[in-house]
Amino acid sequence: MSGSRYVLDANVFIQAKNDYYRFSVCPGFWQVLAKTPDVCSIDKIHEELQAEKDQICDWTDNLPGRFFKQTRDERVINQFQRIIAWASSEPQFFDSARADFAGKADGWIVAYAKANGLTVVTHEKYEPAIKREIKIPNVCVEFDVEYINTFDMLENLKAKFVASPKASRKKR
Repeated sequence: MSGSRYVLDANVFIQAKNDYYRFSVCPGFWQVLAKTPDVCSIDKIHEELQAEKDQICDWTDNLPGRFFKQTRDERVINQFQRIIAWASSEPQFFDSARADFAGKADGWIVAYAKANGLTVVTHEKYEPAIKREIKIPNVCVEFDVEYINTFDMLENLKAKFVASPKASRKKR
């Protein structure tokens, strides 16, 4: 899957900030996201991240303008409409799941990926029998869009995070 281009779900940023790639622990992760031209997200995710009112807000304010792609493109809108029509008519899902899905960025991520030939990066898992929520991987499977998690993306990008020798010496 090398040579792939990636569009990131909000949970990639939020889980990284809260857990394994905190800004103070692994700044290299954030640099890889910001500097890799094959990695992006969408305007709807940017809005969700801005609502966090934390370090992610500050970080997104300093990203290159190319990072958050606009979803106002006709091809993306057409894909989104197809996705919403599917979600609305799929009897598997509860009405509350359909309503929640329609108001979130998840459908837009898959629509953007489908329209532009990108791979979705999310921490959500495929759950074929789920009723209470419409998961991004389920939508990806339905619309033939590739999806992976953050760790697989980083491995595909050949990203390496190495402890700084300076930081190691300071702690002795």
